[in-house]
Amino acid sequence: MLKKIARMTAVGVIAGFMSVPATQAADFTFHGASQFDETHAFTRLMRKFEELTALYNTSGKSVEFIMHLNSELGLEKDYFNYMSQGVSVDYAVVSPAHMSTYSKWATLMDPPFLFRDMGHWAKVLSSDVLKPIDDDILKRADVKMLGYGGGGIRNLIVNKPVTNMAEIKNLPVRVQGAPIWSTTFQAAGMAPTVIAYAEVYNAIQTGRIAAAENEAAGLLQMKFYEVGPHIAMTQHAITIRPLGFANKTFVKLPKGLQDAIVQAGKDAGTYGRILESSEDSKLMAQSQKEGKLKMVPFTERDKLVAATAPSVEKFFADVGATDLFKAIQAVK
Repeated sequence: MLKKIARMTAVGVIAGFMSVPATQAADFTFHGASQFDETHAFTRLMRKFEELTALYNTSGKSVEFIMHLNSELGLEKDYFNYMSQGVSVDYAVVSPAHMSTYSKWATLMDPPFLFRDMGHWAKVLSSDVLKPIDDDILKRADVKMLGYGGGGIRNLIVNKPVTNMAEIKNLPVRVQGAPIWSTTFQAAGMAPTVIAYAEVYNAIQTGRIAAAENEAAGLLQMKFYEVGPHIAMTQHAITIRPLGFANKTFVKLPKGLQDAIVQAGKDAGTYGRILESSEDSKLMAQSQKEGKLKMVPFTERDKLVAATAPSVEKFFADVGATDLFKAIQAVK
């Protein structure tokens, strides 16, 4: 499918964008926003969305896209608020955490230990299993979920090699502040603690903690490998980064353009997942080759997931989403 999209883009997108003469205003102008520059995976996902919307558009109406980069319009939480209000931002990639003030269900997209592996994650996102979450966000925030990017894999960053459940028992590890992280890591036998992100390096160096957790880009940016060079490949969390669109804008559009936006969002999400997950693995491999870190296989990941499953299921149950948890786990 992606190869087909690439071929179609190469021959058709230029025509789609050039259908509006320079002196003629477009029928519709959409504003996107990114905290990052053109090289970031989120921005590239949105650029693909723009290209494919122009390509798929059958409404007969011309479209213009304006992207606001490098936090020009604030941060992701601001973008989501703007989309909810129907002002300033029409489309953006936003972390589920920034949607939680509107929809508690949004946080169900990417808690730790939810997915068995990358294959399970990919199949869930390629299906309609998460539609109840989309519906709740639309109902409560009036933002339409179009597609899912993401693919950053979070692993343990440790000051010694750990490969199985026995070796992580009572491991002092820094986790994120959301309660589900402490609950699940404790269920796995570790000793989680919440400390400021900026303090992680020094905390490992001084022995306050023995481990942290992050994805490739974060551990390299913060140079955590200098104090925790052993990366236990627990794959305990795989990020989901939805592409949202302001529903107040969407409902005013002709059907041919609505259909184009929906399909373009889905396809751009697939593109973004492949892009981000491949870049994540390349970063890890390159860093190991350079001697910065050592990737350590975790041989009992199935036991890790099984040990934390009750905590994750309770997390879903607390918001009335037990059936959704079961549906995610049922995906093969």
